Amino acid sequence: MVRFRHLAAVTTGMTFALILLGVYTAAAGAGLSCGANWPLCNGGVFGLFPANWPSFIEWFHRLVAMITGFMILGTTYAAWRGHKSRRTRLASTVALVVLPVQILLGGATVTTYTALVQVTHHAAALVIFAALVATTVWAYESPDEAHTSSDTAAATTAD
Repeated sequence: MVRFRHLAAVTTGMTFALILLGVYTAAAGAGLSCGANWPLCNGGVFGLFPANWPSFIEWFHRLVAMITGFMILGTTYAAWRGHKSRRTRLASTVALVVLPVQILLGGATVTTYTALVQVTHHAAALVIFAALVATTVWAYESPDEAHTSSDTAAATTAD
């Protein structure tokens, strides 16, 4: 249970960092540095050594997004595998269900870059973030089995 709480908190933090990085990527105009190529960038599969700073920013955003996506998948798996709270499982599942839509919207921001796509991409990010915040808060609200049993033992000896 404690591991799940930490995983949920780190995943939420990574998602927040990804949103900030996405804002920076958009503000720097780096999303357009790959031309209209997605998921490739100027014909390359991996941008480990990009030609310029905007390309590096775009590739770094994609890398952090991929890592965060796997963390969301892991958090949802852990919620269903070992966590008993129904609402924690539901909240993490919402984040996971919106994730593929968010990935496609991320690709659309590179290929079309319209205001509607940008707003929808950011809205989906906020839905994922809100679901992960709820997952984390509810995970910390859930009683830990070890904590509950020690409280019960302490209450019994106090009587």
